[in-house]
Amino acid sequence: MVLNDEPAASAAEEEMEDDALSSAAALEAFGESAETRALLGSLPAVHGERAAREVAEERFRVIMDKYQEQPHLLDPHLEWMMNSLLDLVQDEASVPALMHLAFKFLYIITKVRGYKVFLRLFPHEVADVQPVLDMLTCQNPKDHETWETRYMLLLWLSMTCLIPFDFSRLDGNLPTQPGETRIPIMDRILQIAESYLVVSDKARDAAAVLVSKFITRPDVKQRKMASFLDWSLCTLAHSSFQTIEGVIAMDGMLQALVTNTVLQCLDGCRLPESNQTLLRKLGVKLVQRLGLTFLKPKVATWRYQRGCRSLAANLQLSAQGKSEQKLLPDSFTSDGDEDYDVPEGVESVIEQLLVGLKDKDTVVRWSAAKGHGLSVVLPNVVPSVAHCFCLLPVVTVILKALTYDEKRGACSVGANVRDAACYVCWAFARAYEPQELTPFVTAISSALVIATIFDRNVNCRRAASAAFQENVGRQGTFPYGIDILTTADYFAVGNISNCFLVISVFIAGFQEYTKPMIDHLVAMKINHWDGAIRELSAKALHNLTPQVPEYIASHVFPALLLMTLNPDLHTRHGAILSCAEVTYALYKLASQSNRPVTDYLGEKTVQSLKQIHQQLSDRHLYRGLGGELMRQSVCVLIKNLSLSRMPFKGDTVIDGWQWLINDTLRSLHFISSHSRQQIKEAAVSALAALCNEYYTKEPGEAGSTTETELIPQYLAELQSPEEMTRCGFSSALGALPSFLLRGHLQQVLTGLRLVTCTSPKDVSFAEARRDSLKAISRVCQTVGVKAEGPADEVVCKENISEVYSALLDCMNDYTTDSRGDVGAWVREAAMTSLMDLTLLLARTEPMLIEDHICERVMCCVAQQASEKIDRFRAHAARVFLTLLHFDSPPIPHVPHRRELESLFPRSDVASVNWNAPSQAFPLITQLLELPTYRYHVLLGLAVSVGGLTESTVRHSTQSLFEYMKRIQKDAQVLESFSGTLLKVFEDNLLNDRVSVSLLKMLDQLLANGCFDIFTSEENHPFCVKLLALCKEEIKKSKDIQKLRSSIAVLCGMVQFNGDVRKKVLLQLFLLLGHPFPVIRKTTASQVYEMVLTYSDLVDADVLDEVMSVLSDTVWDAELPVVRGQRNHLCDLLGVPRPQLVPKGHFMLPVPSSLTLKRIQCPLTTAVK
Repeated sequence: MVLNDEPAASAAEEEMEDDALSSAAALEAFGESAETRALLGSLPAVHGERAAREVAEERFRVIMDKYQEQPHLLDPHLEWMMNSLLDLVQDEASVPALMHLAFKFLYIITKVRGYKVFLRLFPHEVADVQPVLDMLTCQNPKDHETWETRYMLLLWLSMTCLIPFDFSRLDGNLPTQPGETRIPIMDRILQIAESYLVVSDKARDAAAVLVSKFITRPDVKQRKMASFLDWSLCTLAHSSFQTIEGVIAMDGMLQALVTNTVLQCLDGCRLPESNQTLLRKLGVKLVQRLGLTFLKPKVATWRYQRGCRSLAANLQLSAQGKSEQKLLPDSFTSDGDEDYDVPEGVESVIEQLLVGLKDKDTVVRWSAAKGHGLSVVLPNVVPSVAHCFCLLPVVTVILKALTYDEKRGACSVGANVRDAACYVCWAFARAYEPQELTPFVTAISSALVIATIFDRNVNCRRAASAAFQENVGRQGTFPYGIDILTTADYFAVGNISNCFLVISVFIAGFQEYTKPMIDHLVAMKINHWDGAIRELSAKALHNLTPQVPEYIASHVFPALLLMTLNPDLHTRHGAILSCAEVTYALYKLASQSNRPVTDYLGEKTVQSLKQIHQQLSDRHLYRGLGGELMRQSVCVLIKNLSLSRMPFKGDTVIDGWQWLINDTLRSLHFISSHSRQQIKEAAVSALAALCNEYYTKEPGEAGSTTETELIPQYLAELQSPEEMTRCGFSSALGALPSFLLRGHLQQVLTGLRLVTCTSPKDVSFAEARRDSLKAISRVCQTVGVKAEGPADEVVCKENISEVYSALLDCMNDYTTDSRGDVGAWVREAAMTSLMDLTLLLARTEPMLIEDHICERVMCCVAQQASEKIDRFRAHAARVFLTLLHFDSPPIPHVPHRRELESLFPRSDVASVNWNAPSQAFPLITQLLELPTYRYHVLLGLAVSVGGLTESTVRHSTQSLFEYMKRIQKDAQVLESFSGTLLKVFEDNLLNDRVSVSLLKMLDQLLANGCFDIFTSEENHPFCVKLLALCKEEIKKSKDIQKLRSSIAVLCGMVQFNGDVRKKVLLQLFLLLGHPFPVIRKTTASQVYEMVLTYSDLVDADVLDEVMSVLSDTVWDAELPVVRGQRNHLCDLLGVPRPQLVPKGHFMLPVPSSLTLKRIQCPLTTAVK
């Protein structure tokens, strides 16, 4: 809300807000009372442990921060919270750390509720003065860790200063030591206040509060105010805002000061020239307060008078026809003091406030404006300002300010002005009687409604809504005020789309507001500098047209047509969009009574609409930077004129429109990336509407020229070397109507299928493949399905396999480039297209869905549902469940349908958030129990378990281990699982996307003993084949990540018995002599851990020497040295030494006299 004590957001920070609806705070009470009591009670126990202390503090912050928007809910609990914390402070047994922690908690509460409310709860008896002073004296102002303690103690001391006794009466009890000087309490407080006014932390603000309460005491004012002012002015005069220390000192003085002497000193400081916003703001505040001290107050008689607070009394007065006015004392309202002399300092005050209104910072201008508002109470300075106001010029200016908007650079500077104008309208309701505002009600109400629903800035919309509400409540003269307020409330206007497209329609139902709203859109919004506002304005005109169609056709439309040739780009763009939307709105209105749209639009208007494209083309306005906006707007115009069935059939303008669409699709690569998609969609939509309306001779038949030229031309463009051109014409083919595709279906499908294929020259054309897949699906939906139909006209048994093949092949598109996994776009489009096509076949010709096709579709989608990217995993899960639960009729040949329906019941999966790994993976891993899906799910899980995202890795790994735990005792299932795992590895050898992640997953499985059942058998086939695959994967590899992962897997494989163990050790010792130092060091570290884990791997008599060699050798030293140590290890463990041989020869191990100890692996799970 903007009508508060805070300034509006600066124009530089103004951005288009999200369309998400604002949500109201839903808290009703302080719900964490019990937890807070427990937290505060635990402070003595946790203050000594840093971790526990930080946890408690962070939890308390979280609890308090929940009530930032509703701090009043804390009020019933503030007293007991403060007492609990002050008990810790006042306890003599409390250590300093506990005291500082208690004050930190007090500060957290104060930050949420505000010190003014919290201040009065501090104990402020006479007995509290001395202890607080003593605690403050013990504090170190330079200790940055305990500033909260000093801040709260200063606030507490300021409260004790309110005791109604002279401070000198407390000095009689001052304890003194021999030779110690007695310092009066008054002097001690003043010394503390002065010392903290010049510190750099938050305590400076509390010191200013202390000074304001202390210096204004009667006893202190007589004795200390003069000296304090002298000190303050001297400090201010000797400080410079050019240094940090000077800024801090001036800030403290300005907060504490409240005489002509002060004003003269302030003039000498030249604060308006400072670049410190805070100093300038405090200077303005001090000036306005000085102005109030010069003159006695006067309340104007015209000001709003608060009535009786009793409802019964008000009703009684209303029944008697009377009104109650509170009478003010004559001393405040008398106008008889005309001879009162205005002090000379007032002129300087007014001048400095006027200068403040021109400040560059909003907070300074805001403070200056409030100062001018306060000046109304100064008699003879602004004599009867508001009472004698001529409202007409003021209202005129305010109405202009409500719509003021000026673009400077990339932002607008009008938001602050519009927000201030709303505040003025809000003040009108409080300042004037209804009869005084009656002549301006219509203008003000319409302007506020317009600002409420059509302003770009959410703060301004809410400010206008609040001002409208204030006028409805206090004036009662705004038309339909209550009805409008219930719809356009604070939260409803938070969504700009809702304002333009929904709320505006409701308010336009009241005729007092309809035409002003339409006129505002035409005059101010369709030429707005923000493109999103122009588009929303055009759509709003579309929605408002049914309210006053004659007015739109006779007054608005001619104005819009004139603006289509305006030199200003934004005006031209908005006008063309508006013409398109209004025309279509008039067509829909006319079609309700079976009339053509030309009944609303005259012949001249129709001709003007037809000429828009040619006029823009003749002026070359489709070129350059503005060409993007013109192309997009004219494509929208073509679409809406076609949908409106304008009488242009056979006209040459159709050829011009077709040329524009084709040229736009062909030139997409010249268009900026941020608007490319929007323009492509506009062109494709225009093409579809154009073909449906103007390319038919009879219903369902195509014209010969179009039929022979359009499709071959588009098919040729699919082979363009430009990716965006392929995207555009693929989408265009997908948008063609069925009568154009008839007879060319096979050509179209073949052309689109070629775009989906990946070749070395266009491997990066992921967007083209995506759009081609969407086009294939759309074409199939358009032409329909007939099992025995001709392949050139419908989807049938002759071409369905080719369509499925193209879609399924794209499920394996994992292309990556500088943008990341761009193949994910292709896979997403393939999944959506497979779902649409399968559902289409199920509804029409289910016999075309073959069992192997259905199985492949379900398995591929299940694989995507187990992969690592959240958004695409969620999309795959939705597709999988849609195909599973579709029952109109059910999809035939779904593998394991009964088991799937029990694993994924319709009622349960509806509430699952598939984007969340914690919810998705436990469900997806259940598919591992079904042999048909196991391979593909395991392939997807390998990528997730070996991924990089912490949450994905954690939850996918946990889900996989849960499954492995269930099958540990079933040797047959475990054999099947391990075979599938090896099959996945074998099929993806040297495929780094899968193999590296798979090695990480294997490391996890081996380390957690998932294959312990295989260790009892010597040379188990699983271990033998896994070793062979690992050797093949890392052969000649220079990928550090892959080599490191393979080292971990090899170390985990030593748990298997037989000759395979010696072969595994040989591979590890080969890696100990790897050319890369980092691989040698990693291998040594992993082997060291391996020897510790499998203690029976090495004979006890050589164990210490093996551990010493592994730990003491500098493995990143020169290779000859390292290899010598490596060979020594081979001898100790009985592993043949690797031998260097010339190129072209094999490297054979040399037998060693030592033999490897062969024992059974431990039965317990090995954990690395």
